[in-house]
Amino acid sequence: MTTAARRAALVSALADRGLAGLVVTTLVNVRYLTGFTGSNGALLVPVAGDPVFLTDGRYRDQAAEELPDVQHVIGRDLIGGAAERMRSGDWALETHTLSVDAHDRLAGLVDGVGLVGGERVVELLREVKDEVEVDALRRACDISTTALVGLLEGPLVGRTERVVARDLENRMLDLGAEAIAFETILATGDHSAIPHHHPTDRVLAAGDLLKIDFGARVDGYHADCTRTVVLGRADDWQREVHAAVRESQAAGLELLRDGVDVSASDAAARGSLGASGWLDAFTTGLGHGVGLEIHEDPFIAASHAGKLSSRTVLTMEPGIYVPGRGGVRIEDTVLVTAGAPEVLTTMTKDLLEIG
Repeated sequence: MTTAARRAALVSALADRGLAGLVVTTLVNVRYLTGFTGSNGALLVPVAGDPVFLTDGRYRDQAAEELPDVQHVIGRDLIGGAAERMRSGDWALETHTLSVDAHDRLAGLVDGVGLVGGERVVELLREVKDEVEVDALRRACDISTTALVGLLEGPLVGRTERVVARDLENRMLDLGAEAIAFETILATGDHSAIPHHHPTDRVLAAGDLLKIDFGARVDGYHADCTRTVVLGRADDWQREVHAAVRESQAAGLELLRDGVDVSASDAAARGSLGASGWLDAFTTGLGHGVGLEIHEDPFIAASHAGKLSSRTVLTMEPGIYVPGRGGVRIEDTVLVTAGAPEVLTTMTKDLLEIG
């Protein structure tokens, strides 16, 4: 789908709500609707009329290249520029990200225009990925898992968490990633019980669990994957915990299907951990949408009232965290389909014993 097609879908959604248009000020939404990758921009999307992109002089040439099919307004005052072009009717704002000051200034500049909340209308469209987005996600996931397979060929024991994390990140960049998707979580020994541990100078040692949560970014789209391995021979408790997490993930994955309640997957994965006796050791969220942002709608939780749609991309990441001993997380980036979900991070989930 082209950015023009995405804007057309947005116009249809706005018209259904009886709105005159939307002022898009969230940069990631601007990028989704236009392809603009700069750090300052806004987009007016009227229901009747052509869209208008606003940015400052730094991005004149970049906007001409990235948005050739959209009218440009170049100036430092984006709010003022937007207000001049909002004629009448009710306009939606991205009130979930727009500052109070910006809202108040815009309200003071428009006359005869109603300002209402946009109810995350662009984020709702972004939940269902088009072919361009899925292709970028596939490439990001392939780069990620290829890099990890190479890393695990070793050597690992005797190196520090920090050094090994940078090694993995460099491998992703060498394979074609434009950037890493987020700061790599690489945790060994009892550090692996910390869900979002930051790599340190701790040395990897034989017998340790090694948890690696990482991803590549390609064309703005993020991969997210976690694998947990053992450095040397696994002992019984490590095998038990890993098996429990893998069974929980399989239970949750089974229900990532078109038309199924989002909460059903959460219930299945947690039910599996409850049956194995490890539910109390699961202290994080189960999964989230992933795309232009590493964490985006929908989030997998018991409180989520919606249903899954085909072509939504989410993570599934149960874990068990035992303070003072270690932890295991298994995470995949997954494409929802009408049938079985397609796992995009295709690396094995067997308990690997490295070295």
